[in-house]
Amino acid sequence: MTTVFKPLALSLALAAAFPSATVFAQATSVSTASNVVITAGRQTQAAKDVLADNVVITAEDIAKSGAASIVDLLQQQRGIEITRNGGPGTTASVFMRGGSNAQNVVLIDGVRIGSSTTGGATWSAIPLSQIDRIEVVYGPLSSLYGADAMGGVIQIFTKKGTGEISPTVSAGLGSYGTRKLQAGITGSVGSNLSLSLSAAHEESDGFSASKPGAGMYTYNPDKDGYKMDSFNGRLVWEISKGYELGASILHSRNDAQFDAGTAQDDRSVSTLETIAVFGRGKFTDNWSASLQYAQAADKGYTDASYGKSQIDTRQDSLSLQNDIRIGKDVLQLIAETREEKVESVSGGIPAAGINGRKRTTNSFAASYVFKQDAHLASASIRNDRSSQYGSNTTGSVAYGYRLNEALRVNASYGTSFRAPTYNELYYQGYGVATNRPEKAKNAEIGLYYEQGDTQLSAVYYQNKATDLLVTAGKDVCPTGYPYGCAYNVNKATLSGLTIGGTTRFADLTLRGSIDIQDPKDDTTGKRLARRSKQHGTLAVEYALQKDAKIGVETIYSGDRFDDAANTSARVLGSYNLLNLYATYEVAKNTTVLARWNNALNKDYELAKNYATAGSNVFVGVNYGFK
Repeated sequence: MTTVFKPLALSLALAAAFPSATVFAQATSVSTASNVVITAGRQTQAAKDVLADNVVITAEDIAKSGAASIVDLLQQQRGIEITRNGGPGTTASVFMRGGSNAQNVVLIDGVRIGSSTTGGATWSAIPLSQIDRIEVVYGPLSSLYGADAMGGVIQIFTKKGTGEISPTVSAGLGSYGTRKLQAGITGSVGSNLSLSLSAAHEESDGFSASKPGAGMYTYNPDKDGYKMDSFNGRLVWEISKGYELGASILHSRNDAQFDAGTAQDDRSVSTLETIAVFGRGKFTDNWSASLQYAQAADKGYTDASYGKSQIDTRQDSLSLQNDIRIGKDVLQLIAETREEKVESVSGGIPAAGINGRKRTTNSFAASYVFKQDAHLASASIRNDRSSQYGSNTTGSVAYGYRLNEALRVNASYGTSFRAPTYNELYYQGYGVATNRPEKAKNAEIGLYYEQGDTQLSAVYYQNKATDLLVTAGKDVCPTGYPYGCAYNVNKATLSGLTIGGTTRFADLTLRGSIDIQDPKDDTTGKRLARRSKQHGTLAVEYALQKDAKIGVETIYSGDRFDDAANTSARVLGSYNLLNLYATYEVAKNTTVLARWNNALNKDYELAKNYATAGSNVFVGVNYGFK
């Protein structure tokens, strides 16, 4: 048997060892019929009516995952690959459908986050302990969210207050000296005020981020750990029926070690801050509106053998959204403005070309969601006008037809773009101020089945991108770039088939996915760096009794190239991971989790010559989580 299928076969063998004759009425249904998705259309929709391909990660999924970080959790989802330069706390990237980390939009409670210099979210600073739910929506969403939504949108929802005021506490210990502690309160005060407050601390001694093959200017055999402190608060006041005011805040600081040679203890401190003030009102039976002012900060401080630097991005945004119901349909009108500002200091000196730069983007969008009998449809259009890169108009159309109550077929087409980062525009000796946005056109068709506890989906997509910004040679760059530059010279096709499903047989739950893809640079004919041709997951969960569950998970990825040239010396080998877990409700609202990750102690790489965690365990207890 090939090594590719050994963990998958082991999962099925373990599952088969448990009979499934008894059905527990208390067992959690895997049906998503009652689920809602907000991100796909910027409005609350029943999951079965959402035309965009999506995945919802619930609070229960997060609790039993025992994941060390949010990227470890996302690695278990279809359509997603990750890279990381070492263990939890180190620099990481998330690829959706073969797109780059900068080709995704990441939101926290509707607030856009990310770095304007590197592009994309700083994943190491996002605290998993503060997250209640995650929605992953695949495909181009620039017509709703603007720049960078080429591969998709990931929206993170923090904990919210409902019901009576009650405490939440979680604590855990694990391998590599991992310690985690979280405490908070959630609930409602009276009939019109809800709140949620939570604070968390986690740390790990870690392991060496790099391997000897990284070379003398990177490798350091010391342990590279991290410490993360986070706080989240949310307050919502219902002024009267249909009208509410609210505010939310998130602060997270991650102090992580990394390797840059043996000269000193290299450290990176990443700080994520979001704050939002919002109001919502239902002015008539058919018209509701929301207004939000938000501010997000992405701050990065590095103290390494090659020097000290501070790079801060701040985004201020104001958004007005109107939802107008026309029968079962919804017309949506959106107006937004967003200002990005960067402060960059290296060695105590403001970074030439980047420090103090800012740009403003004014946006207008409209969408229409249609629902009648067996027919579902949506259309949206948006214009983003930037003070730096000019005007860009994107649009999308989608149609779905219910063949019967359980089976639906979808087709969609959409355009998207990615704004050039400040590094690609202004970094001295590399950026070119006239660089244009990347653009893409995506077409896809999907088949969705939902009946009782069974959901299946199969989606084929083809996303053709032009004007890709890559590191070009000096012969292509404008005059004055002897070492190359960032330039719009490449084209790419991101195509693939993604299949996912979940079902339950009595007390046995199965979940799995497979992605077969071809993320290709059409200019060079090479595969995009750090993307595989295939990757997948399989999970089996068995309810021993109403209070206890055991589970087996496998994660598989094919080989990848660490560089754009696809050189044989830079191959990242395929890998299979086997994870085992068990949960037991020892008392009302109190659950104990035990998890054994990478149980087969697979030695693999997500980036060339950077280490990943070996066989490791984690034991935790959660109280008060609903």
